[in-house]
Amino acid sequence: MTDELKEQLSEVKLQLRLSMNGAVSASMREKGLHYRVNFGVELPRLKQIAKKFEKNRVLAQYLWNENVRESKILAAFLMPVDEFLPEVADIWVEDIRTQEIAELTTMNLFQYLPYAPSKAFQWIADGREYFQVCGFQLVARLLAQKGDMEERVANEFLDQAVAAFLSGSYAVKMAVMAALRRYMQHSLEHAFKVCRKVESCCESADDNAKSLYRFVSEEAQPWRE
Repeated sequence: MTDELKEQLSEVKLQLRLSMNGAVSASMREKGLHYRVNFGVELPRLKQIAKKFEKNRVLAQYLWNENVRESKILAAFLMPVDEFLPEVADIWVEDIRTQEIAELTTMNLFQYLPYAPSKAFQWIADGREYFQVCGFQLVARLLAQKGDMEERVANEFLDQAVAAFLSGSYAVKMAVMAALRRYMQHSLEHAFKVCRKVESCCESADDNAKSLYRFVSEEAQPWRE
């Protein structure tokens, strides 16, 4: 580790200690957000801290490896997109343990990667929880950017979304809903397509299937008015 990197890491830790908020940290624990270390620093303050540093791959990787909530959030801000290799992206996702880190890393880093579309579908096809969470969140972000996807890709997305919702964890379901919502908001055609995809869930005895049907019906309601 170079002296410059040591100084940068020391400065990051100092800024985090100066900004720590015990009440926020305690509130997160009460809500089930468990981290090995959590200073309770809020996102606007973390953005300010990130602006004090230039993007740096080595610094970002060290911060990510520290397994501290705030360090992981800062790592996503500070990782240069053009130096973040696809295989490293997989390693980062494998290390994610909370919905918060999945959402923020997707928002602040993953959605800007040049290979984001292929990674999104690779991750949603993965059986591991946070790979799917990041994959569906990334689909939602890409839809917000581009608005649509090719029909073949859309069919694959919808098949994966329904399967993941019916068998996935709470975090996976939330990510699926975010992606489906964004897809349905694009057009009446999209909304109708999703409705047709889940119509059999209406008569299902499975609670997950019924929940999916209710969600889609509610999201399609504006198009009916």
